[in-house]
Amino acid sequence: MTAPRTVLLTGAAGGLGTLMRELLPPYGYRLRLFDQRTIEEIEKIEKIENLKNIEHIENTAGEPEAITAELADKEALREAVRGVDAIVHFAGISLEAPFEKILRANIEGTYHLYEAAREAGVRRIVFASSNHAVGFTPRPADGSGAIGVDTPRRPDTYYGLSKGFGEDLASLYWDLHGIETVSVRIGSCCPEPTTVRMLSTWLSPADAARLLHAALTAPDVGHTVVYGSSANTRLWWDLSSARALGYEPQDDSEPYAAELLAAQGELDPGNPEHAHLGGAFCTDPPQWPH
Repeated sequence: MTAPRTVLLTGAAGGLGTLMRELLPPYGYRLRLFDQRTIEEIEKIEKIENLKNIEHIENTAGEPEAITAELADKEALREAVRGVDAIVHFAGISLEAPFEKILRANIEGTYHLYEAAREAGVRRIVFASSNHAVGFTPRPADGSGAIGVDTPRRPDTYYGLSKGFGEDLASLYWDLHGIETVSVRIGSCCPEPTTVRMLSTWLSPADAARLLHAALTAPDVGHTVVYGSSANTRLWWDLSSARALGYEPQDDSEPYAAELLAAQGELDPGNPEHAHLGGAFCTDPPQWPH
């Protein structure tokens, strides 16, 4: 599969979306941005509020196209997916929330996106799954990278449950409709790790862009599940399925280890928060603020 020219990036105003707005275009992608919030950081963006009378979204100034809408807005989604070569789906709630909110944003919203993709003939999606789909899996005692993508799903939250649903939905749409998906169980994507747990789960922004590029361009992925992490010395899970796509991580959390360990100490296997992959999501999950 040749590199897509135009990629729809949902959740473009979120934390990960904000990072990828800067890091994906150098790989040759023209982004179309979708979020329920206006993306104020981008100057001179085209804000679309009423799509009913618009025949085609066209950007002649070279700035990213931007659509401000919710995933429940089926008309906006149809316009967003029209003419794109692939979709990177980050939109949704990224922490724990009441089930009703998770249902609307993460479960129904992902279904609406796949339906829009099917109707438009889009054949490649990269879905932002999460390590929290397997959050209650016991963590390895060391950085053995032993946990594979075939480990049974053990979600730690309604949020993690929704990511398992997204993986299954992707599998269904591959089998029924031939839409290929790479589901990326993202670890902790941020500029640098801030906890000892993140020494094992960290995905640097630069490696995140490398992984997305591999997921967008690898041939014949069907439905593939991969873990999203850098090449961390203390890595808990197996990156072989990601590497099979052509992903070559360049970063390692180890340079941050001494400072974090001095401040926080080693993980304690007797501490329920430290005993599982999901960390605090298994004991006192952070709540979505909205």
